[in-house]
Amino acid sequence: MLALYGVITILSLLIAVMSKRISPLVALIALPVVAALLAGFGLQTSGFILTGIKNVAPVVGMFIFAILFFGVMTDAGMLDPIIDRILRAVGTRPTRIVCGTALLALLVHLDGSGAVTFLVTVPAMLPLYTRLGIDRRVLACVAAMAAGVNFLPWTGPVLRSSAALHVPVAELFQPLIPVQVVGLLFVFGCAYWLGRREEKRLGLMAGADAGAAPQRILSADEQALRRTHMFWPNLLLTVLVMAVMIAGWVDPVVMFMLGTVAALCLNYPRVDQQRERIDAHAKTALTMASILLAAGVFTGIMQGTGMLKAMAEVAVQQIPPGHGRLIPALVGFVSMPLSLLFDPDSFYFGVMPVIAEVGRSLGVDPVQVAQASLLGVHTTGFPVSPLTPATFLLVGLCKLDLADHQRFTLPFLFAASVLMTLTALALGVF
Repeated sequence: MLALYGVITILSLLIAVMSKRISPLVALIALPVVAALLAGFGLQTSGFILTGIKNVAPVVGMFIFAILFFGVMTDAGMLDPIIDRILRAVGTRPTRIVCGTALLALLVHLDGSGAVTFLVTVPAMLPLYTRLGIDRRVLACVAAMAAGVNFLPWTGPVLRSSAALHVPVAELFQPLIPVQVVGLLFVFGCAYWLGRREEKRLGLMAGADAGAAPQRILSADEQALRRTHMFWPNLLLTVLVMAVMIAGWVDPVVMFMLGTVAALCLNYPRVDQQRERIDAHAKTALTMASILLAAGVFTGIMQGTGMLKAMAEVAVQQIPPGHGRLIPALVGFVSMPLSLLFDPDSFYFGVMPVIAEVGRSLGVDPVQVAQASLLGVHTTGFPVSPLTPATFLLVGLCKLDLADHQRFTLPFLFAASVLMTLTALALGVF
């Protein structure tokens, strides 16, 4: 009976979220609460909720302070010299322009936001593409690949996986670092190939020059926030925070807390300035934090009531003996297309925990299922998924039709996902 309640709850979550009849926040809280009460758990439900919230609290804290940290660094202009240098270096040769697009998107995506990545990368590079007649689909494709393969510990899919399975972020991410390196090499290889192809198509070989590259112009408000004299201290602080966090020496939430405090004190020492910078990024931080806390309610109830375990037991009976070890590999190979079927919340909080529980029953570490999911589901898949707003932002900025973007970019993103899955298998990650 518990398995039936669990299936109904997850299906209801998927339908509610994907049909946009209920917001993810409401669905993640209300649906499991109703299911638990109908299943007869009564006031025990509050205990399940508290347990779930406690389990996701470190992840929520990390996300909030990661958003604040990178937001302050961007406001202070830490990325400006890097962006300007890239624009000067690429000149007007398509191969350099396309590779520079990949590098710029990769660097801007350090804040973990696909929307911010596209808002910075596309306006900076589009004039070059337009002037030389380079296919705008190439711009969208390369920006999508660089942002998609660059999944970081503070990006949405990693945080959702950590919250759903109640495992430390470092345990999920560290084994995937060499896998991600291979993926990024593939991105730059594709960028170089696409650039060469455009050079041949346009007849711009032998370093043809089409004039000076356009300059990036900052608004008056952006200039007022810049702290150009703090570039090196800000860069060193960012490298320190990331190095210590990725190495696992200090918990990520602690590093981002300390990093945010240091960034605010270095760049905006006055109290009113600090308040303004926090307010400027509070909406983004609060939106995702509330979703993660709601996810804690969902997973806390689903695990506490035993619904996940009951569903897994039913699913295990349908899997032939000896095939359980193939679950992570299968998830990895189909993970990118799953982005077209599920939005991030419904997959990571509704589908993945069931798959992980099935794997656990067959002797597979649930972390491996999460790692396999991270190789495609709303990492490489998010920039082409019609279920993510960033996709429409990207095609809008590039002035493309969604169908044209998907047809051109999907093969590259799927190839990156498959390559990383094969790399993970070869390295024994799962």
